[in-house]
Amino acid sequence: MMQPIEFQGRCQIKTAGNRKKILFVTPPYHSGVDEIAGRWIPLGLVYLAGAARQAGLAAEIYDAMAKGDAYPEIELRFRDAMADYVATSAITATINEAIKTLELAKRIKPDTITILGGVHPTFMYEEVLADSSAVDYIVIGEGEVTVRHLLETLEAGENPEAVPGIAFRRDGTLVKTGRRPLMTTIDDLPAAWDLLEWGDYYSLVIPDSRMGAISTSRGCCHDCTYCSQQKFWEQSWRARDPQKVADELEYLHTTHGLTVFLITDEYPTKNRERWEALLDAVIAKKLPVHLLMETRSADIIRDRDIIWKYRKAGIIYISVGVAAAGQNAPDAQGLEDAKEVFDILREQEIVSEASFMLGFPDETSESIKKTMQLVQHFNPDIANFFTFIPWPYAEGYAGLKPLIRVDDYGKYNMVDPVLEPHNMSILQIEVAIADGYRRFYMGKIMEYMTMKATFKRDYLMRITKLFMGSSFVMKKLGIGILGKIPAKMEEIRRGMSERR
Repeated sequence: MMQPIEFQGRCQIKTAGNRKKILFVTPPYHSGVDEIAGRWIPLGLVYLAGAARQAGLAAEIYDAMAKGDAYPEIELRFRDAMADYVATSAITATINEAIKTLELAKRIKPDTITILGGVHPTFMYEEVLADSSAVDYIVIGEGEVTVRHLLETLEAGENPEAVPGIAFRRDGTLVKTGRRPLMTTIDDLPAAWDLLEWGDYYSLVIPDSRMGAISTSRGCCHDCTYCSQQKFWEQSWRARDPQKVADELEYLHTTHGLTVFLITDEYPTKNRERWEALLDAVIAKKLPVHLLMETRSADIIRDRDIIWKYRKAGIIYISVGVAAAGQNAPDAQGLEDAKEVFDILREQEIVSEASFMLGFPDETSESIKKTMQLVQHFNPDIANFFTFIPWPYAEGYAGLKPLIRVDDYGKYNMVDPVLEPHNMSILQIEVAIADGYRRFYMGKIMEYMTMKATFKRDYLMRITKLFMGSSFVMKKLGIGILGKIPAKMEEIRRGMSERR
């Protein structure tokens, strides 16, 4: 049975008749890439809505992003709900739309109390509160306990300064309360699964699917400078009980008809013993479901003797990050180890995705060429090319500011370049990424077509068709084609300048 989460502050129990309402909403942000393969549930809001219920409020989830709703539709929903609280979450790319969403809520109902959480506001709370008076409270860090504590405190008419882990304004002055420690356990989080409109979530790659998400662990103990998650989770890693994860998968499949799950963990496979126990627990359920995940290449090699369990548990898709030639390039042994990952996954008919990052401050045409050679050498089933993003809260950001050419946070999505390397232009980076996609998939299409007819072949054919048929992708590839001559001229100009 779920145990109550304890914290400082008085709980005010409300009856059903006088409960106040909180509306959790996703901002209407679209980068053009994430939604090519399907529509994903806002798992964080599911947990936060559960925490709000523990505080005695009636909760609703409105996933405007998944529905494709714009501000006119959002306004109608806000007017219909007339919620006492409106809450949303934001990463750097979505912060502008998140703030705009809360501003809309305030215009419709000025006494609405607004709450904002997520990675970007956690570290940029001063900037956010200074930029918009529509944001009442910012939740810093892990949100479930803090949201419940804040709501109970406000409902009891008590001083929010007693709530650790928040920032807000009082009489024009910024107030930041003390740090709230991370939860010691993440089992039995109060998930409000019933609040989701499940028809909104599906995989476009797997026919007749209903897609969900599940968290089996939180955090990552590594220190990749371009990753915001390790900083958000304070370089910690906490895992859920494997049997409880398997039970939750079974519940979601049998109760809500889910057939595809994204494992949202930053690093699900950190502990081999625990990970194998999770695979065994899922296998024992014999669920007809597909699982998608990401992990580190070293763990795939570590687990090569149990990769068959990955596949038997339903894992059909694994994404791994690969160092680019311009940033911590792997040595000869590292190259062979990385290539082995994709060979191992290929043996088990698991779709492999490799992500490569371009546009580092010291990037050159030569380093990009070497990265593209790595792509061919590794030969993953799917390749992604992301741009290096200088997160405004990351260490070393001040030193990178002279190279930043784009201030619009909406472009900080790892799709659009915002930083201009010392020896390249942003246009050159865009052209290189477009060329990378074009060359990779043109070379892969024939390979996919000549594969034996299996689930994996059908998956790859469908996702390639979706990718190449996306108007967003076509626009990006068009930028690459149109920009080739100017980009080449810029390369020549820079070369001549260096020789002078």
